[in-house]
Amino acid sequence: MPVIRVFEPALCCNTGVCGPNIDQELVDFTAAVNALRAQGIDVQRANLATEPAQFAEHPVVAQFLQTAGSEGLPLTLVDDVTVLTGRHPRRDELERYAGLTPAQDSQCCNPAAGQSTSDACCNPQPITLMTSTSCCSSNSAAEAPSAGCCGQASSTGCC
Repeated sequence: MPVIRVFEPALCCNTGVCGPNIDQELVDFTAAVNALRAQGIDVQRANLATEPAQFAEHPVVAQFLQTAGSEGLPLTLVDDVTVLTGRHPRRDELERYAGLTPAQDSQCCNPAAGQSTSDACCNPQPITLMTSTSCCSSNSAAEAPSAGCCGQASSTGCC
């Protein structure tokens, strides 16, 4: 199985919810990483502010920093091959890098009849609050799932 490593710029925290402004890209990336890790995928993150030695000790990363500087981060490697620079990978990209297909994604639900995958809860778009109109909730109160589809740690289909 491939090893995915993401070398990130200096961040105060890796969740994206520190300080007064929320970094939605980072929130989505963190959720995607957690979902893949829950499936046994090896996704590693290194923060330039807290783990500078990992950047200096990795030849591909050190060369990248000499060429592009820290402004070029994040840098995503799959088995030590550069696959993406300048932004965090989306969940669908991480799944592709890991060799997953949608059917292998145990946290992705199957869309209901007549519903497109972009409307299903497996949509790799930014995380949104679930409401009574979504395929994942019969509750009228909107609440964010804690993991996977509908907040379940593992889901084989839509809730």
